Amino acid sequence: MSTPLPPTSPPDHSQPDWDAIARDADFKALVSRKLKLVVPATMFFVVYYFALPVGVGWFPDFMKQKVWGNLNIAYLFALSQFFMAWVLAFIYVVAAAGWDRREHALLAKFGFNSKD
Repeated sequence: MSTPLPPTSPPDHSQPDWDAIARDADFKALVSRKLKLVVPATMFFVVYYFALPVGVGWFPDFMKQKVWGNLNIAYLFALSQFFMAWVLAFIYVVAAAGWDRREHALLAKFGFNSKD
């Protein structure tokens, strides 16, 4: 004996058609733009982050060179990582604001007001 299928609910028009959006060329362009920043920025950050332990481990004499008083290259490089993280965060925030504008335009294109 087969069980009856539950009744299907009517489509929810309060949400965008995500499948249609995913197929849209503007959406694909938006994802591509995001990847063009996120992937290289992440790779740069990882290389920059690991350059300090690599430098200290493999090039200790270079990293011990005094720059100003007792401040050496290793300390300056370690401090620069804080500034680099802030610079990357600033770049990301500026880029993300543009992505948000494109996202709102994309949702509007499909008849959905993202502020609802």
